[in-house]
Amino acid sequence: MRTGHFKERTAQLVALSDSKVVWSFAGLLLALVLAAPFLIGNYQVTLLVSAMIAIVGAVGLNMLTGTTGLISLGQAGFLAVGAYTNAILMMDHGWPVWLSMPAAGVVSALVSLLVGVPSLRLKGLYLAITTLAFAFIINHVILYAEWLTHGPNGIFVSGAKVMGVDLQRGKALYYLTFGITVLVVFAALNIQRSRVGRAWMAIRDHDIAARVMGVDLLRYKLYAFMVSSFIVGIAGALISLQIRFVNIDVFALILSIEALAIIILGGLGSIAGAILGAIFLSLLPEAIRLFFDVFADTNSSFYTTYVYEIRGITYGIVIIAFLRLKPEGLIGLWRDVRKYWSNWPLAY
Repeated sequence: MRTGHFKERTAQLVALSDSKVVWSFAGLLLALVLAAPFLIGNYQVTLLVSAMIAIVGAVGLNMLTGTTGLISLGQAGFLAVGAYTNAILMMDHGWPVWLSMPAAGVVSALVSLLVGVPSLRLKGLYLAITTLAFAFIINHVILYAEWLTHGPNGIFVSGAKVMGVDLQRGKALYYLTFGITVLVVFAALNIQRSRVGRAWMAIRDHDIAARVMGVDLLRYKLYAFMVSSFIVGIAGALISLQIRFVNIDVFALILSIEALAIIILGGLGSIAGAILGAIFLSLLPEAIRLFFDVFADTNSSFYTTYVYEIRGITYGIVIIAFLRLKPEGLIGLWRDVRKYWSNWPLAY
């Protein structure tokens, strides 16, 4: 008797989904995203670019924290390494952007060894404090290594072109970011299903049992650090192209907190959750601004004056609410909705 999980060909085994409905919705979403720059204004396009960069960074952190269970608060440091590497190679050494961006990822991955090797025997809060210290160290190194990073003056990033197309214009940067986001998401989905990804999950679920089963903990933890930092470095390079000015103030500690909040709200260990969390938290400040704009001009000026305070309070309330009411995050909420829709009108 044929079952819903019966596979006849290798292509069916390696497919990301065997549901035609899922692929249909994915195709529709892809068409909408591709057409978005022609349907909305430049400001909305900029918001979508920010959301996609957040997705790339969140997927990278999710590989380390969600999939492998290694808590990191050094996200801002790796973003800074990627952004500065891209800016230095482009502006000081004349590298084309299609070379400087992968180089930013490689340099971030190599720098991750500096924090990964001493931290291999740490986990939990001890590892979190170590990575937090790394972010502080990177900030100070960038600030005082003026011969390389221009110190507090920062670096202007301009002239990013591929085949004559200015990548820092709205639509070009949008499609570049979208292409990289799709590549990163597909790569992460396949890495999770590979031997390395299953070893990471075994380490996350029970590291002693994983060692007994033959998983080399030190080696696979280093793999997790390097893969995660490579992706985060690419996100940093994209940030440098979007804001066109790299300065140490851009990579404050709050970035690490926001990155951790994104994968917690989205759902730890889930790529789809990281995507949902990144979109949600990237667009949340805009939703708050629209909320204040709806009522009166006085509220709008209040939001403008206390924008950072309101943003921080909102983040805190949202995180507390999700941890209390829905610990599985947005992806857990989506699974409940899908189950309810499938079983309706029955409860189970």
